[in-house]
Amino acid sequence: MRELEGGQKVRVLLAQALYGNPDILLLDEPTNNLDLESVTWLEEFLYRFENIVIVVSHDRHFLNKVCTHIADIDYGTIRIYAGNYDFWYQASELAMNQKRNENKKKETKIAELKEFVARFSSNASKARQATSRKRLLENLTLDEIPLSSRKFPYIAFKPERECGKNILTIDKICKKIDGTEILHNFSITMSGGDKIVLLGPSSAAKSGLFDILAKVTEPDSGTFAWGITITPAYFPKENSGFFTGEESIIDWLRQFTRNPDITYIRGFLGRMLFSGDESLKSVSVLSGGEKVRCMLSKMMLSGANALILDEPTNHLDLESISALNTGLMEFDGVVLFTSHDHQFVSTIANRIIELTPAGIIDRVMNFDDYMADDEVRKIRDLHYHGHNRMNL
Repeated sequence: MRELEGGQKVRVLLAQALYGNPDILLLDEPTNNLDLESVTWLEEFLYRFENIVIVVSHDRHFLNKVCTHIADIDYGTIRIYAGNYDFWYQASELAMNQKRNENKKKETKIAELKEFVARFSSNASKARQATSRKRLLENLTLDEIPLSSRKFPYIAFKPERECGKNILTIDKICKKIDGTEILHNFSITMSGGDKIVLLGPSSAAKSGLFDILAKVTEPDSGTFAWGITITPAYFPKENSGFFTGEESIIDWLRQFTRNPDITYIRGFLGRMLFSGDESLKSVSVLSGGEKVRCMLSKMMLSGANALILDEPTNHLDLESISALNTGLMEFDGVVLFTSHDHQFVSTIANRIIELTPAGIIDRVMNFDDYMADDEVRKIRDLHYHGHNRMNL
């Protein structure tokens, strides 16, 4: 087990949990580190599973496909909604908006009654009406709207300059790790407006390519070149090396900005949900999700027009995933990323590059169209199963 990659370990643990047709399945983030094909298989299995499933997941597409009920833990209580994730989200938002609208109407009515009472309470001919409205005012109270535990960070990437014509050229890159070749003659040209998702079963290949493009490591052979107008920023899947010191979050982030003003840094961190004393925490004690928000803050401050993101949704809650999703959809630069979140991929990527055992498949289309395309399906089958038969 210790020799397996993260996704392989999850598949073994799932096999252990599913074995023997259990009465109840308790699944805590079962899609973490799984490739999209494995997630699709799990969705179909759980959809057909006739017994009880209780699942915790940050994968919105997975929740929509699998769940018949949502247990919403918020406002210090638990509410059960019949339906999938999208239905819960719409129903809960509708209920909250109705409360807000009712309170607005009451506030308007209260203001009108107060004005009438103030104007006519001393007027003999209007005294009875003023008294009546005063009683109405005493019985009119605003509904208490509790504070939600859900908080959305503000994630927006603003490039300092536009991308030029030349973005990125990769020519025949090869790379071996511990004697195993993870990249062989990998070549692509990235164009303006590209938001490319890298797919494939080997996380080492995708992370290895990103490390090369970010100049963390060098290729064994081959070359790559960023355009002269391009400023890349990198979000690595493994980020613990950035948080080894004892400095506060404020001091950690100040080293990555040209505006060291403490008020500016505090305001920026507040939008990323590090308000008040939270921004004084030592980076060495941050949770996985807090580290991700710090790394995203670092990228936002860079002003980069090319973003490289390796599994950026790992460790994030649903609210942060939604905010990052929106931020990348609205980003004007180019993006090269990996993710196992179906909705995240399908709403951001406009070009799919899949690293298979027999080479790459490169298509300019969104993810859902890619997975449904008959021609792509035949090529994928040949690349995987045909390659395995040749190896045998």
